[in-house]
Amino acid sequence: MKKINQKIVIGLIAMLCVTLFTSCKKELDVQQNFPFEVKVLPVPKNIGKTDTVEIRCELRSPYQYDENRYFIRYFQYEGKGSLRTTSQGEVLLVNDIYPLTSKGAFRLYYTSASEANQSFSVWISDSFGNEQKLDFEFNVKKE
Repeated sequence: MKKINQKIVIGLIAMLCVTLFTSCKKELDVQQNFPFEVKVLPVPKNIGKTDTVEIRCELRSPYQYDENRYFIRYFQYEGKGSLRTTSQGEVLLVNDIYPLTSKGAFRLYYTSASEANQSFSVWISDSFGNEQKLDFEFNVKKE
């Protein structure tokens, strides 16, 4: 009986050593990649030529990681217009990537340059490859 107990104890010690020495890492696993979502307040459905629409957006994430950066790009697939990140700022070029300076609320300004229906998509991405797509459609404003 003593030999059986001794073998059990030796086996348990061996399993404990294997578990302890194979599961340890020198580095801590720190999660840096957090999903996010973009909330957008309602925007007008109709727009006239040369009208500007303010689009209020907010980045939301359950956790904040200081080193994470956010970027914006857009593509207009119907109509003609321009998009800015400030009311008098630089016009964003289609499919070019621009850094977002805010990690919270931000605004976009879309200015119509045509008298036709207009549609475009905005992609917000982070430095870890997470991406959210926003679609906007404006109808011609009837005067």
